[in-house]
Amino acid sequence: MTAKILRYDVNLSILFTELPMLERPAAAAGHGFDAVEMWWPFDGPVPADRELDALAGAVTDAGVSLVGLNFDAGDMPSGDRGLLSAHSTSGRFRDNVDVAVGFAERMGCRVLNALYGNTSEDTDHDLALENLALAVTAARRIGATVVIEALNSHENTRYPLTSSKTALEVVDQVPGTAFLADFYHLSRMGEDIRALIANSAERFGHVQIADSPGRGQPGTGEIDYADVLTLLVASPYDGSVGLEYKPVGPSAKSFGWLEDMP
Repeated sequence: MTAKILRYDVNLSILFTELPMLERPAAAAGHGFDAVEMWWPFDGPVPADRELDALAGAVTDAGVSLVGLNFDAGDMPSGDRGLLSAHSTSGRFRDNVDVAVGFAERMGCRVLNALYGNTSEDTDHDLALENLALAVTAARRIGATVVIEALNSHENTRYPLTSSKTALEVVDQVPGTAFLADFYHLSRMGEDIRALIANSAERFGHVQIADSPGRGQPGTGEIDYADVLTLLVASPYDGSVGLEYKPVGPSAKSFGWLEDMP
């Protein structure tokens, strides 16, 4: 039996930010990557066709695949962390669903990340589940999976899903969703990543990595990624591993750690 090889992709929303977004796919390709992912890269839920065409062209021309895409999560630099759980932002999320799924279909992307949203005065968990179900229905049309992510509370003080347990509880309530296991966020919250892989890897819809606590590339913090990723190789998970770290130094010089990884 052929040994499984991990497939790594670059999150272009946090790496190669020295460059304009449309130049980042080619930069990733130039450093040996054949796949990328990104947060919603547009200012609003329904960008102009020319914006969608420009990004699609940049990815295609670079010869890389888009393997992960966030639904519109609001103004992330200002602290927004999703739109689906509040009445005041639900309409924007729904406006984005078909656009995001359509772009994912165009690019062959089969993982769509739906950030739950910060707790606010009009947070409604039932609304969140309803919106997730709508997203799942749209995603199923293209054979895609909607993933649910836990974030750490140190940097995301109002985000309610801060553990694998709370995120998986949402997954359990919406058939067709899966867990986005971001080892950085989970480690920051004190979770045992090795135990999580052993017990729940079959429920992972996607994996993202950064070192903890600084969110730099592996080797800059406390996580033994050689061990963690070896366990992931042996697990049932067969998707990509997204590099979602803030590079310590230039992005182009932050990939040396990969030489020692499975």
